[in-house]
Amino acid sequence: ELPENWTDTRETLLEGMLFSLKYMGMTLVEQPKGEELSAAAVKRIVATAKASGKKLQKVTLKVSPRGIVLNDSGTNELIENVSIYRISYCTADKIHDKVFAYIAQNQLNENLECHAFLCTKRKM
Repeated sequence: ELPENWTDTRETLLEGMLFSLKYMGMTLVEQPKGEELSAAAVKRIVATAKASGKKLQKVTLKVSPRGIVLNDSGTNELIENVSIYRISYCTADKIHDKVFAYIAQNQLNENLECHAFLCTKRKM
């Protein structure tokens, strides 16, 4: 839902919004969408990330009508550029309230992948 003065934010909507997050990882999924499916995928990603004991990669996630662009925060190197047409589902996880995830189809092998990110705040 757009606020009444949404024309002030129209440029931001078109250009995209930037979020500083930590990339938790990716897992393959069977279907393009679903709350339970994504919750199970996030649970796997969180468990794998914790088990690895490694520091999470800091990333900048840009969301725009064109899709999602992911860059490394330190090097500004492009990690991924996902077309809006390849994204089938986005969610804020119910159990892990600081986790944002999306499901997208891989451009090379057509696999469905769930990518999860850790936000600094729940509201983000």
